[in-house]
Amino acid sequence: MFEFLKNHPFAVSAFFQSSTVLAFAVPKAELQSRIPECLELDTFQDQWAFLAVAMVQTSGLRPTGLPQILGNDFFLIGYRIFVRYTNTAGKRLRGLYILKSETDKKKMELLGNLFTHYKYTTTDITQTVTTDFTEIQSAHSKFKITIDHTTPEVALPEGSPFPDWKEARKFAGPLPFTFTYKPATKQVLIIEGVRQNWTPEPIKIKSYEIDFLNRLNLSEVRLANAFIIKNIPYQWKKGRIEQWQ
Repeated sequence: MFEFLKNHPFAVSAFFQSSTVLAFAVPKAELQSRIPECLELDTFQDQWAFLAVAMVQTSGLRPTGLPQILGNDFFLIGYRIFVRYTNTAGKRLRGLYILKSETDKKKMELLGNLFTHYKYTTTDITQTVTTDFTEIQSAHSKFKITIDHTTPEVALPEGSPFPDWKEARKFAGPLPFTFTYKPATKQVLIIEGVRQNWTPEPIKIKSYEIDFLNRLNLSEVRLANAFIIKNIPYQWKKGRIEQWQ
């Protein structure tokens, strides 16, 4: 009855205190079956597709127009696939297809699943920040990322398919659009993000344990890049629906 509410019916604003995104390269054939028919994989050298793991500390999340004090603060762990979509005007859009979202607040799970298709669940998420490292972990989700702050010159992760950071930056999430597909009606929900002063900085990942990736049973997963941005205002426009084919 209230399915229309999940179509992101109003614009939303927030402030990203930090957004850390790791992009993992996977042979494209292994991710093809995990996206809907209306989308295509966003690939590198027609060989590698990419799965992003995003960790975002958000404050003041609220419908655009409301004062920030009425917003909600939460932490997000999101799992997305880099994709492209050709809209009805023939323009190819780069964006993300959402596999799963986790948050540290039950309120965010309830509201997120009421107004979006982002598949929120609640989990425990803790951060430890020192001069030498930042650690983000969840015991329930079997998730742990350690970021090394001790190396001033950050090299690409070992085994990354990218030849340099210039190429790697093209796959620095989040991307401008998020897509949801409704196969029964062949409709595509498009949500556009608006950002300012977006300058992702490379970071060194000392170690990672991500149970969600392990459970996908992919034959090959390579850490391709890792970036962070801090203190960025962000807005999601009201969702719009297109008929596909």
